[in-house]
Amino acid sequence: MKIKRIMIAAPKSGSGKTTVTCALLKVLRNRGEQPAAFKCGPDYIDPAFHEKVLGIPSYNLDTFFTGDEQTGRLFRSHAAGAGIAVMEGVMGLYDGLGGIREEGSSYHLAKITDTPIVLAADVKGMGRSVLAFLAGYLQYDTQHLIKGVILNRISRGYYEIIKPLIERELHLAVPGYLPEKESFHMGSRHLGLVMPGELEGIKEKLAELSKEFEKTVSVSEIIRIAEREGETPEAGGWGKPAGCLARNVCIDKKPVIAVARDEAFCFYYRDNLQLLWENGAETAFFSPLHDEKLPDGCSGLLLGGGYPELYAEKLSRNIAMRMSIKRAVKRGMPTVAECGGFMYLHSALIDKEGTSHGMAGVIPAKCYDTGKLVRFGYIEMQEKESHFLPEGSKIKGHEFHYYDSTYNGDDITAVKPVTEKRYSCIIAGENYWMGFPHLYYPSNPAFARAFVDKAAAWDNTEQV
Repeated sequence: MKIKRIMIAAPKSGSGKTTVTCALLKVLRNRGEQPAAFKCGPDYIDPAFHEKVLGIPSYNLDTFFTGDEQTGRLFRSHAAGAGIAVMEGVMGLYDGLGGIREEGSSYHLAKITDTPIVLAADVKGMGRSVLAFLAGYLQYDTQHLIKGVILNRISRGYYEIIKPLIERELHLAVPGYLPEKESFHMGSRHLGLVMPGELEGIKEKLAELSKEFEKTVSVSEIIRIAEREGETPEAGGWGKPAGCLARNVCIDKKPVIAVARDEAFCFYYRDNLQLLWENGAETAFFSPLHDEKLPDGCSGLLLGGGYPELYAEKLSRNIAMRMSIKRAVKRGMPTVAECGGFMYLHSALIDKEGTSHGMAGVIPAKCYDTGKLVRFGYIEMQEKESHFLPEGSKIKGHEFHYYDSTYNGDDITAVKPVTEKRYSCIIAGENYWMGFPHLYYPSNPAFARAFVDKAAAWDNTEQV
């Protein structure tokens, strides 16, 4: 099976790869190419942006989370049937774990999927030094995957001068350029947030950007690069790792897991939800902001990350929903809460101004703004007592939060992969897992199976 594929990577963050990726996806979609989008790394924001603004399905691919073989399977499975797969890199091309390992880097992902790379390079203020700059990146490219470069923040006049030099001396395709123009800059949103009122403006901006992109960049040349020869093995499934629980295979009625999804709770990996479905669950989406109770008939609860701090007052005013969730969790409904969802389960959330807002009251503790990044980066987690994972096994995840809790829990041992720093976190028990870390279920599919099994076994006959 052959899959047309391309990675838009960059020498460093802030080089314009998100701008180039979004413009390219928009143009490909306009041309009827049926693109599939992928984001390298654990980021929720760009995939959500691809889907919400561009209307293109988007998936995370992360070699730290799932290793070489499984990451390749995930890519082949999600790219199957697409006209072209477009991957957006993360940070600098070679920046992996701890900034020093290849694992987790854009280059590692391109290498294991045999994906040609087009660099988005910010060359403002550079002359012939551009050649030396690019030559250094080519020297580190042991697999010869870098096939082109799009020059960002450069004038048309100088582009026409430097393009033939790059192609002649470095044998590197230069499909085009983007001039320096403020309206082309996608900018930083609050943790990537797209507010409802902003959506139309962003769509208009992308429409303008895509029209200009077609004028200054040869999309046909990018497609030709993406069509390089290279067979990919047939897509595989998840497999059946050790510790597989089989009880849900015989479920007469699928358990329904209520999933919080609105402006305040929006961080979900598509593959996490996919694993719940594949293990026999149905999902019912609801809004802690706008609804008054949990969906009827649900027997599990998933509270993902997001922005509860931005909606603290409104969440607090929705007393009916807060009480519905508190009753369900106290009755033992299987519950997984991550980051923003974990914050919502506290007794109170204290915002930046010091105002305390009542939350669901499941956890007798308070969350508060620290004014700085508390934890950031990858972790591996192992339960001290086995509840959701086979004994001795681990699940991988990621942390990124400025808020902290007066009680973070101590039922899990978390380990940083490079420094091997260890610390306790997570409030976990037979039917609950609550904490700041975001989990990636495919790194240990037994977690999803256990969650679905617990939901299937829970008695949901009493209204919640």
